[in-house]
Amino acid sequence: MSEKTTDETADNDEEWREILTEEEYRVLREQGTEPRFSSDLIDVKDDGQFQCAGCGTALFDSGEKFDSETGWPSFWDVYDEGAIETRRDTSHGMDRTEVVCANCEGHLGHVFDDGPEPTGKRYCINGAALEFEGDE
Repeated sequence: MSEKTTDETADNDEEWREILTEEEYRVLREQGTEPRFSSDLIDVKDDGQFQCAGCGTALFDSGEKFDSETGWPSFWDVYDEGAIETRRDTSHGMDRTEVVCANCEGHLGHVFDDGPEPTGKRYCINGAALEFEGDE
C-alpha cells in the first residue's frame, strides 16, 4: 500500500516539497513533463492500480493500460469516473486537455481522442505522477 493516502495531502507548497521527490514535484505541482521512455511504469504488466504519487488516490487500473508507443504510460479509461478532472491547456502553443487528480489537483498528463476501443481515449500520463500498487 502507498505511504501516501487521500487523507494526508499537503496544504501548501512547502509541505508538497517535503512529501514529493524533486521530479514528482516538477510534474505534479509545476505541470512538468518527464522525458519520453524515462518511466519504469511503461513496462508494468502486473495486475493492480496506478495511484497518484501525490496523494495515493487510485487513478487507473492495469486492465486499462495499453502500449501507445508514445513513451509514457497510457490508459484507455480511468479507475473511477470521479478520480480525475480535465482542464483546457493552451500552453506551448497547443490546445490540449490536461488531466489532474481530482483529490489533490496534481498534474498527471493529457487525454487525447486517438486511443483504442471501447473509449477511443488515450490518457497519456507521466510516470512520475504515478505509483503502482500490485494486487496481492
